[in-house]
Amino acid sequence: MKKIALLGSTGSIGVQVLGVVSRYPELFSIVSLSAGSNAELFREQVKAFRPKVATLKDASAFSRVKENLPTTTTYAVGEDSVLSAIVEEADIVVVAVVGFAGLQCVLKAIEMGKPIALANKESLCCGGELVTRLAKEKNVPIYPVDSEHSAIWQCLDFDKTRECVSLTLTASGGPFWRLTKEEIAGVTKAQALKHPTWNMGAKITIDSATLANKGLEVMEARYLFDIPEDRIEVVIHPESIVHSAVNFADGVTMAQMSYPNMEIPIQLALTAPSRIPTTVKKLDLATLSQLTFYPVPEEKFPCFHLARQALKAGGVLPCAYSVANEAAVFAFLREEIRFSQIPYYISLAMDKISNERADTYQTLLSVKTEAERIVTAAIRGQLCK
Repeated sequence: MKKIALLGSTGSIGVQVLGVVSRYPELFSIVSLSAGSNAELFREQVKAFRPKVATLKDASAFSRVKENLPTTTTYAVGEDSVLSAIVEEADIVVVAVVGFAGLQCVLKAIEMGKPIALANKESLCCGGELVTRLAKEKNVPIYPVDSEHSAIWQCLDFDKTRECVSLTLTASGGPFWRLTKEEIAGVTKAQALKHPTWNMGAKITIDSATLANKGLEVMEARYLFDIPEDRIEVVIHPESIVHSAVNFADGVTMAQMSYPNMEIPIQLALTAPSRIPTTVKKLDLATLSQLTFYPVPEEKFPCFHLARQALKAGGVLPCAYSVANEAAVFAFLREEIRFSQIPYYISLAMDKISNERADTYQTLLSVKTEAERIVTAAIRGQLCK
């Protein structure tokens, strides 16, 4: 019985983790869970899984449901309450919270010596150097949950230290990669939220539309697999059947293929190297009409190019990129800026933040605060040069 601390239980990944636990109650149990503001779903999850600890970030939302919660669970509420869900009893911590908050969760899990199933991009995109160093010192394994990184992990036979020449990440291309640069400039929020293949949250869907998501995944891959940025390539693969590939010295490329479904990488993060049945149907090669691959048209997707630049520069610039992108995306979702303006605000933050070593959490937190300030002030027309 593997005891799971689930951080981000009401999001898409968290709900699917609970689906795995429900299918295999003899293998897994939920010892703690945390959520943000979806109090109603949080209440149902606590009732169903009876964790030892449960936390909710939104205190006012908690007040709406607290009278109907099991009394056998200990509760915590507030901004940093998620850290209370990283309990000593856990055998693994699933980090599926959104945003920079995931970094603090990962660092706390490492400090406690807990294996991590990682579904939070920011922890490696913002703090890759810090996280990997501390995880190595504490001998804490980090298992990928993203489908692309899970695919690479599988092709490496679940051994992240295995020798290879390069990695190939695949990207669906989102809804706009066939459009011209001029057509992309005029897309609307509604258009950007219609992903052709995956059903995801709003922020990651916009990231997919700008290809920022793929830039962030290059950052993750660089730190997860300890491989230089220039040995990570990206191709557009609209069918989303090949989830990524590994290229070896003898000319062999190994790819992982399946129908697009997050259940496989989520479950593998909990069971690897063992494989157990999922609800995903077997891939039928005979019915696949074609698998196509194209180079990334970087001139149409400056967010992707900026991510590469930030990663090459290193230091705190990947953090500045990740935070500025998040701030700009949420501004776009609030319809404060146009789709085509997202890369402008990312570039602005990267230009204005002085690069330095990303060797402490406080350094990264300061960069986060400054990047958010720059983007917010610029959007409001209040940025001082």
